[in-house]
Amino acid sequence: MVMLALMALATALVTFGFSFAIRRLSLKYKLYPKIRERDVHTTPTPRLGGVAMFLGILVAFIVASQIDFFHVIFAQPGPVLAIMGAAFLIVLVGVLDDLWDLDWTIKLAAQLGIAALVAWQGVQILSLPIGGITVGSPTMSFLLTIFVIVLVMNAVNFIDGLDGLVAGVSLISNGVFLIYSYLLARETSPSNYFNLASLIAAVLVGACAGFLPFNWHKARLFMGDAGSMLVGLLMAVAAIAVTGQIDPSAFTETGLGKSQLLPAFLPIMLPFAILLLPLVDFSLAVLRRVSAGKSPFTADRKHLHHRLLDMGHSHLQAVLILYTWTAVVSIGFLLFFIVKPYAIAIVFLIVGTIISTVLTVFPLTRRQKAEVAIQSLKDDAVLAEYDPLDAASNKFGDDIPVPAEDVIAGATGQINLGEGIVKRGKSASPKFADENENKG
Repeated sequence: MVMLALMALATALVTFGFSFAIRRLSLKYKLYPKIRERDVHTTPTPRLGGVAMFLGILVAFIVASQIDFFHVIFAQPGPVLAIMGAAFLIVLVGVLDDLWDLDWTIKLAAQLGIAALVAWQGVQILSLPIGGITVGSPTMSFLLTIFVIVLVMNAVNFIDGLDGLVAGVSLISNGVFLIYSYLLARETSPSNYFNLASLIAAVLVGACAGFLPFNWHKARLFMGDAGSMLVGLLMAVAAIAVTGQIDPSAFTETGLGKSQLLPAFLPIMLPFAILLLPLVDFSLAVLRRVSAGKSPFTADRKHLHHRLLDMGHSHLQAVLILYTWTAVVSIGFLLFFIVKPYAIAIVFLIVGTIISTVLTVFPLTRRQKAEVAIQSLKDDAVLAEYDPLDAASNKFGDDIPVPAEDVIAGATGQINLGEGIVKRGKSASPKFADENENKG
């Protein structure tokens, strides 16, 4: 475990250095796109942080290949080279999208091809560690692997909407997964604790930790699609390496077999647990868009993190709440593997869920009161066009106090947004907080 921790630290330092350099170069050569309607930030910000993360991960793998402790991972270089090649290609696609906003069909085709490359080199879901269940055929294994990789890439990409969100969620979930994969290796392969899943989790922890200082609110550098798809790709590969390639015969009556049914399911449950937040957001987004007759990849501003902002939470509060949910679910499922009795894990999940729910719902801030007040105005009010769970809360700067409800819509029927008073029925639009900055 010490070597894995050292690899994470080395990756963090290298990623931090590359993040600093790439930010400077991006600002110097203006390598950043214009602000989109769905964006929460209001100042043009470089989006090439994913390149720094990739370079940190690449250096880490090169160093690991020269360390005897990891020799078993690199004994068959094909899968590792395929993973690094896929990582390079997905970062390349992400950079092109970050700079020129590629059509979703091009991105999806590229994702399918990159996932196929990984599966073609043997990183596949071959079996499920429950009573030796195997995938029906090589073709089914190939297609299932591609589906899982593309699903996770897009799920992680979909939650990338607030400063520090993906980096922090990935840091927490991969930290838990690192502990789990290491302990699982000790159970199933006592002669060798090092495996591909643990190494990937370690370098992902390092890459996210090294990048997060530049991405914390207010972010100086975004990871962009290059970074979010890279994180999703490697998380999927790590999960497949554990879930799909672990030896089912290791789960016996004396190990983690039928006499311990719950631990036998953990190789499947925990990878899904650490990805619960991205998968839920992805599923809701697809259902929402398809039901509206739109493409599932159509951008909107109704993701979970947007909803938290519209409920009245500040930018930082929304991020920390999503961190809390990720930690509760991930750590809760890990406890099933490392503590007895299982009641401890169950109590942790119940208490953690209650606390997370309270933090999510309460306290209702003045921002939400302002939103409710605005939406309660008559149809001729300036802001009545905004849906209460869509755009209105974005019109208040995250660090600008929202006026009291009685100021916003008092008995005089006026709306005061800090930029003067707008009376009902006036056609002129007020100046909102996010319109006062230079959008360059």
